[in-house]
Amino acid sequence: MTAYSRIAVLDIGKTNAKVVVLDAATGGEIAVARMANAVRKDGPYPHYDVEALWAFTLDALRRFAGKPGFDAISITTHGASAALLDADGGLALPVLDYEYDYPQDIRDAYDALRPPFGETHSPRLSMGLNVGAQLHYQKTAFPEAFAGVAAIVTYPQYWAARLTGIAANEVTSLGCHTDLWNPQEGGYSSLVDTLGIRPLMAPIRPAFDALGPALPAVAEVIGVSVPVYCGIHDSNASLLPHLVARAAPFSVVSTGTWVINFAVGGDLDHLDPRRDTLANVDAYGRAVPSSRFMGGREFEILSAEIGDVAEEDVRAALPVVIEKACMLTPNVAPGSGPFPGHERRWVNAEGASAAERQAAARLYLALMNEACLGLIGARGPTIVEGPFATNGLYLTLLAALTARPVIAVPGSTGTSQGASLLTGIKPVSAPETEVAPRVIAGLGAYRAAWLQAVNPR
Repeated sequence: MTAYSRIAVLDIGKTNAKVVVLDAATGGEIAVARMANAVRKDGPYPHYDVEALWAFTLDALRRFAGKPGFDAISITTHGASAALLDADGGLALPVLDYEYDYPQDIRDAYDALRPPFGETHSPRLSMGLNVGAQLHYQKTAFPEAFAGVAAIVTYPQYWAARLTGIAANEVTSLGCHTDLWNPQEGGYSSLVDTLGIRPLMAPIRPAFDALGPALPAVAEVIGVSVPVYCGIHDSNASLLPHLVARAAPFSVVSTGTWVINFAVGGDLDHLDPRRDTLANVDAYGRAVPSSRFMGGREFEILSAEIGDVAEEDVRAALPVVIEKACMLTPNVAPGSGPFPGHERRWVNAEGASAAERQAAARLYLALMNEACLGLIGARGPTIVEGPFATNGLYLTLLAALTARPVIAVPGSTGTSQGASLLTGIKPVSAPETEVAPRVIAGLGAYRAAWLQAVNPR
């Protein structure tokens, strides 16, 4: 174990970015800076504003280096992104926003190239959610710029490269529905050679590697030179503390913009690529059956539409909603999840109050999550971390639907805490709340009616 006392973590989510300093002894945040992660619409395609993120990162690190101080830097970011570096380490093309839907002819051409699910355990996803599809688009649509690519790096490692000057790749990001990785063999898939990019792929380094100290120019700006660790995909960062602390089988529900579900101790035999299941790869290089839906984004949309309602009023409305079979069917955010191709629909919701619609929204989230867990053969307790860990009614409903205990790990630093463990510090036990499964009158019939409404045939 290392002797670090404070770890600075650059934590870039799809919606927001932050720099957090974590106390190694307690795991608590002792400093935090946040900014929105905006997408720029100029240039050849929508892309992340990496220069704004870089300026924010340097400013936060500079301020935090003075007080409270930190001994090392770790990194975690969202998946489905890669950076194309030129010979000088700059960007040969902007970092493409994975929600950009590029031309149909290019998508069709990619579909003919990508490996089968049995090789990659990566489903064909919409937009740019397969990094292989992004690379194919960039190579096809911008051949001159792509000819200047000297290295391809996954997104956490892009930030590590900016901090250290060392280009690397790492398996949690490569194994996150990219089409580029074969999780059973632990190496690149055939797509890397089909696209002709193997010579461009930066060396693979463990997430736990210290790539080096900050570059002199960076150290001069932030006022300190400390080790910078390779970095990790955000959902796998959330998973890491549980891998260290718990015995399989168990499942982890990592919530944010996406709700990512991991069945630790599961197998890959029953994954259905048509329903957004896949194999993720954990920090130790092991395949983990996974599923997902855009639950955080969906709840954000629904809350904005319905309006704020006191929690006690939402709970009070639940029996009425169940009795009336007032329900919402998928999908609020299209393009992902266990029920693809469906457009959301309110059922038996005429005249429903805001409290009733909010209760139906909680039921929707819990039912979607139950479906996701069932698809990956989840067993044992379900650990919920991130924002949904404070959504009491959702937790109660998920425990009741799955008939398994739900363990809530509140707080907003699940990804940051996981990333901090890359430096070798000891994991800290976070406060937990266990929600035991209980019988909720009418819930079984409601669930059956909801599934019938989703798939009437």
